[in-house]
Amino acid sequence: VQLVESGGGLVQPGGSLRLSCAASGFTFSRSAMSWARQVPGKGLEWVSGIWSDGSTYYADTVKGRFTVSRDNAKETVYLQMNSLKPEDTAVYYCNARVWGVYNYWGQGTQVTVSS
Repeated sequence: VQLVESGGGLVQPGGSLRLSCAASGFTFSRSAMSWARQVPGKGLEWVSGIWSDGSTYYADTVKGRFTVSRDNAKETVYLQMNSLKPEDTAVYYCNARVWGVYNYWGQGTQVTVSS
């Protein structure tokens, strides 16, 4: 199983970024995919998720600003982040939950929101 995130970087407050997570090594279309983030010294925060049927989840802190989507043909999940705030600064991780049992994580991508 491999999950490779990309798309992080430095952006000004109010700006946008799109994160991508390219997956391989498991049945992507049948797996729940999600995004979580972590700030050094703090716990992991679940940000958003998308299930195999397309239903989605958003944390209250990002609802209305972030949009999760998936492309099963490309085995990729995306996180479109708009109206970014300094408090969105974190390392963002992609997660795959396979067969409802196994959890896999990517290496993370840094998002920094600062002027």
